[in-house]
Amino acid sequence: MVDLKSLIREVPDFPKPGINFFDITTLLKDAGGLKATLDGLRDGFQGRPIDKVVGIEARGFFFAPAVAYALGAGFVPVRKPKKLPSQVESVEYALEYGTDKLEIHSDAITPGETVIIVDDVLATGGTAAAVAELVERLGGKLAGLGFVIELDFLNGRAKLPEREIVSLLHY
Repeated sequence: MVDLKSLIREVPDFPKPGINFFDITTLLKDAGGLKATLDGLRDGFQGRPIDKVVGIEARGFFFAPAVAYALGAGFVPVRKPKKLPSQVESVEYALEYGTDKLEIHSDAITPGETVIIVDDVLATGGTAAAVAELVERLGGKLAGLGFVIELDFLNGRAKLPEREIVSLLHY
């Protein structure tokens, strides 16, 4: 078994003093670590009929397409405003210092499809909750959320009550 935590570089005081950033690029460049990460995310949802895997810009794009492939599902990107070329649904959500906005193509999910959301980190839960809202607004059935890292001390799960969450690493 690959020790995934040993492959993640911790960068103190990034992006600002007092923040300890968990840099996954060191995990991504390790073939065994990348495989173990993708297998772990896949295994969390294996054996269920998943139609779409939603990846959140930007680091969710590292994992979600490969998980979709492994599950035999489609991949759907959720992006920052004005990055998608067709009609979109959008959601604005609160950050600790203001608000942000995400968008999904209006036709990306067909009502009734079973969907999972994959991202790199579950922190405060605001982004994941906003994307869950978008999935359900389009009629998707959210089967769960998968994360490489969960920052337990930020209690992001509280914003995702009654949701299945698969997190490979906990800090």
